[in-house]
Amino acid sequence: MSDRVILHSDLNGFYAAVECFENPKIRDLPVAVCGDADQRHGIILAKNEIAKKFKIKTGEVIWQAKQKCPDLVTVPAHFDKYQRYSQIVKDLYNNYTDQIEPFGIDEAWLDVTGRDGKKTAEEIRERVKRETGLTVSIGVSWNKIFAKLGSDLRKPDIVTEISRKNFKQRIFPLPANDLLYVGKATKAKLGSFGIKTIGDIANADVADLKLRLGKWGEVLWNFANGFDLSPVAKYVDDNDVKSIGNSTTTMRDLKTLDDVLMIVTVLSESVAARLREQWLKGQVVHLTVRDNELVDWGKQTKIEKPSFLSEDIIKTSMELFKFYDFSKPIRSIGVRMTNLSSADTPVQLDLFGNDAEQKEAESLEHTIDRIRSKHGHVAIKRGIEHVDKELCGIDPKEENTVFPTSYFK
Repeated sequence: MSDRVILHSDLNGFYAAVECFENPKIRDLPVAVCGDADQRHGIILAKNEIAKKFKIKTGEVIWQAKQKCPDLVTVPAHFDKYQRYSQIVKDLYNNYTDQIEPFGIDEAWLDVTGRDGKKTAEEIRERVKRETGLTVSIGVSWNKIFAKLGSDLRKPDIVTEISRKNFKQRIFPLPANDLLYVGKATKAKLGSFGIKTIGDIANADVADLKLRLGKWGEVLWNFANGFDLSPVAKYVDDNDVKSIGNSTTTMRDLKTLDDVLMIVTVLSESVAARLREQWLKGQVVHLTVRDNELVDWGKQTKIEKPSFLSEDIIKTSMELFKFYDFSKPIRSIGVRMTNLSSADTPVQLDLFGNDAEQKEAESLEHTIDRIRSKHGHVAIKRGIEHVDKELCGIDPKEENTVFPTSYFK
């Protein structure tokens, strides 16, 4: 049976590219899209290629970025605009296949089996540039993992093919954390027993990896060897980035509200961090539960104002848990935010004057983000996460990505 032909398309510097395309005056300048761009402690959300040359990093505060590049042009984020451009590009992809699986607002896998992969990718790359003014990097391979690695290898505006003939040469020397789902914590674990590269993972004894990493050991071994068989989902509008969430299967069954609170806290912290990274707030909290007999249960509710605060997500999720009777222990939990809007969208002021407290809480979480960007997501934890360190030992920000939907179907 012939191989599939999978593309991974990644819009280059997406937020900044949209802003530069719509404002020709700043196209040849170093540009960064920021949250709270009028405030000294606003954060960098995206930057153009010129700004990247000054080593400006996503997540750093504006004043730090301007120390590196005094002439940096900062512009506010416009999420609705980015959604519109994202949809235009996905409509373009739809001319080639109906198997289009978004992986964030600016990335997508396409299954174009039956076509010449390299030729199709080049055609898409040229059309995106011509029809939207944006550039895209595209990886071509026989599986989703290597297609994504291909799009990451060379940027911007380049097509890279990872074939069965060249994958060991191109993929194996790459650092282990270039592989999807190898975050900081897993990288450290792998490094502790001498695995530094993707090739090291591929050539390791799979039984040993499973012993050391559990089920993820075998998953990563399959990824590294190109054995990924996961399909590219069929495209529907709901596949677009309309939610940010995270979920996990727990180390043990959850039998009490205290157990649940620990996991909900871990997940909510990661969801809130993702919202802030994208300069978004959500107003509807969704909670999903799977019991130990694999029966699903879910609830959702709307909060008073859009938020990217972990405390709001935790509190609302636990309120939804009042409806769960614990007749069956819980095997997995998911927390998700929808009704997304730009974080600086105006909202009705509170007549009772707690908006100052809201701003203070948001400032605190931005400070936590900056610490975590330097030292990892688990550098700062809430006290409850130390009650059962084994249960809360996951790093959902790095290891358990479910944005916008899980890679695993």
